[in-house]
Amino acid sequence: MRTCEFHFDLPDELIAQHPCEQRSSSRLLHLSRASSDASTLIQHQQFRDLPDILNAGDLLVFNDTRVIPARLFGKKATGGKVEILIERLLDEQRCLAQIRSSKTPKENSVIHIDNNNSTYELRVGTRQDDMFILSAKQGDKLSEIMEEAGHMPLPPYISRSDNLSDLERYQTIFSKKPGAVAAPTAGLHFDDEIMNRLEEKGIQTTFITLHVGAGTFQPVRAENIEDHRMHSEYLEVNQETVDLCLKTRQEGGRIIAVGTTSVRSLETASASGVLRPYIGETDIFIKPGYKFVSVDAMITNFHLPESTLLMLVCAFSDKDSVLNAYNQAIESQYRFFSYGDTMLID
Repeated sequence: MRTCEFHFDLPDELIAQHPCEQRSSSRLLHLSRASSDASTLIQHQQFRDLPDILNAGDLLVFNDTRVIPARLFGKKATGGKVEILIERLLDEQRCLAQIRSSKTPKENSVIHIDNNNSTYELRVGTRQDDMFILSAKQGDKLSEIMEEAGHMPLPPYISRSDNLSDLERYQTIFSKKPGAVAAPTAGLHFDDEIMNRLEEKGIQTTFITLHVGAGTFQPVRAENIEDHRMHSEYLEVNQETVDLCLKTRQEGGRIIAVGTTSVRSLETASASGVLRPYIGETDIFIKPGYKFVSVDAMITNFHLPESTLLMLVCAFSDKDSVLNAYNQAIESQYRFFSYGDTMLID
């Protein structure tokens, strides 16, 4: 398939620049794969309706990764400005990072990070594709540098600087394990009230961990989607989650992945044809034609045109139905992308 087949035109004003005042006050587009009736194929609802839409015995699978303040601003020794986006912590003092500057930094050069009365140094190491290994000086820890001087790594389509409210709103309420540089955004809509209502109805919850990398925003540059190379991300699917998923299926419930990260995690752990515990890397590329093993329904935000995440959603339903739903969402003035509205596909 060609990348251009996943294109749609989105007015800039529909790209959400700020979250809703309340997490669960977003809108919900419900796309039913089972419906043959055009009047019920797509329903426009509110996210607060979710506990009423789902069934007792269903299982929601969340991603409990936590976004780290991975964006740093610094200067070269020459005074040139540098923007750093940490992709992954390798250990306490080293990381893999993207670097934006007027000229490509040289190996062994030093980037100075100023924060109030403190100055940190990061030394540029070897290059790995389009990223660099950076090292903090002896005695400094990258986690502490980020805590002191880091900014929340808001996506590139949010055309404003991060602020204090993003420290909390660009995290899910169940974020626990630091390591992501982008939020699992489908989970941003859940608040304590929704979680309590889900529990009261008999809808279970469980967690995987996938540390979302900056590669999630990289465009597909290949004309043929088969030629695209996915970035790699770290994930964990533990035995407890596997047991709950298998039990849910045995008892007639549905496994509902909250976000494309949960979809990719469950399907990576199902590569053998059966869901099993998994700890390690994944570069799974789910595109039309893929046969799903462990996901029965999914909750997901609206994704960028021609992106791998849109391709994943099209694989779960079908391309024409998904793009039709996107066009209806645009006509109905839904808010798009990370801080935008969401979909339920079942």
